[in-house]
Amino acid sequence: MARKTSGRAERDLKVRVATARRRKLSSTRWLERQLNDPYVRRAKGEGYRGRAAYKLIEIDDKHRFLKPGARVLDLGSAPGGWCQVAVRRVNALSTKQGKAAGRVIGIDLKAVEPIPGAEIHVLDFLSEGADDRVRDWLGGKADVVMSDMAANSSGHRQTDHVRIMALCEAAADLAFDVLDEGGTFVAKVLAGGADSSLQAVLKRRFRKVVNMKPPASRADSRENFVVATGFRAKRDTRE
Repeated sequence: MARKTSGRAERDLKVRVATARRRKLSSTRWLERQLNDPYVRRAKGEGYRGRAAYKLIEIDDKHRFLKPGARVLDLGSAPGGWCQVAVRRVNALSTKQGKAAGRVIGIDLKAVEPIPGAEIHVLDFLSEGADDRVRDWLGGKADVVMSDMAANSSGHRQTDHVRIMALCEAAADLAFDVLDEGGTFVAKVLAGGADSSLQAVLKRRFRKVVNMKPPASRADSRENFVVATGFRAKRDTRE
């Protein structure tokens, strides 16, 4: 006869991590949060390189820009989770005749472990001629430019805001150079979304601009994402 288990035993039990003598309390709390994070468990089970993959999945589920056959540029691609999602959604691994096959190009300042279906390059996207190199790798213009980049935290909120907005603005400038008509730009910003000046520029260059916090983004995180769709390749004369 099968042994009956209690309801408590059937539920997932929260993992508690003992504080080691040489481990800081903050490190213990981080480890405990990782062990209890459902997105971390899902990432391990589904083969993604990190929980950040689910942020892109949730953003794309809502806005539908990673279409079969799309050409995608991922800025700051390490460790590679966003590239993995893009490869699957644009059919970058497809070899079936008649099925649209996309391209996924990832660039980062440091080397990234290879990802089947993606081309990963070491490149500073702020360097001169970076946009030309990107177009060469893509074989044309991009349909999507996306960025989950964030500057290292300084512990000073205003400084961190300035740094991440500078990255977002630089990513947007590159997107203006390499995006095809109707393309999409997605980038990490902080709470409140893109600041007013960047928001105004994006609204002139794209048909629709929204800010969202996907469910996979931790509740205590200040991150947000700006999603700009319907790129206008020709500059607005009012700009």
